Amino acid sequence: MQRTRNRVLAVARELLPQVGPSGLTYALLAERADVTRQTLYRHWPTRAALLFDLVLEGPDLGTYPQPGNDVRKVATAWLKSLRAGVSVPAVRTAALAVTAQADHDPDSARALVRISEDRHTGFNRLLEPSGIQISEDEFTLLYGPVLARLFLDRGRVGHRFTSKPAGTDTTRGEGG
Repeated sequence: MQRTRNRVLAVARELLPQVGPSGLTYALLAERADVTRQTLYRHWPTRAALLFDLVLEGPDLGTYPQPGNDVRKVATAWLKSLRAGVSVPAVRTAALAVTAQADHDPDSARALVRISEDRHTGFNRLLEPSGIQISEDEFTLLYGPVLARLFLDRGRVGHRFTSKPAGTDTTRGEGG
């Protein structure tokens, strides 16, 4: 079951940048992954669920950071892993598709919230050894410039965006 799921996600990662979100139909995906549409619906009852998994279960790039005591070092490593993840064409396309559909598709809206919650929780797990946890607002301030540069400006995220993340000063007082 897991092998089938992984194969389908791999085929979807390959197809999505080529055909776009609207072209990635369950019929095409089933044909290319050599599974039935019923299998796809069993794993992903909605397209938003498939896109959600493409974002969260992107290819293993070996860049996800380890927990640590140095908040700045952890945040910098996390931002670099975020940059690497959204640089994968299928992950980037899936994230943009879920975001674009969230205003009119409740499944996509829920998927977007779950992606954000998953990333926030995961980041705070990395910070556990430091004894610091960041709020949702601080988390948004951390990743916001990276996503704005990539998705809105369509620019490159260089060292400046990941070397000294805003909101990671460990001497900060209440409220950041």
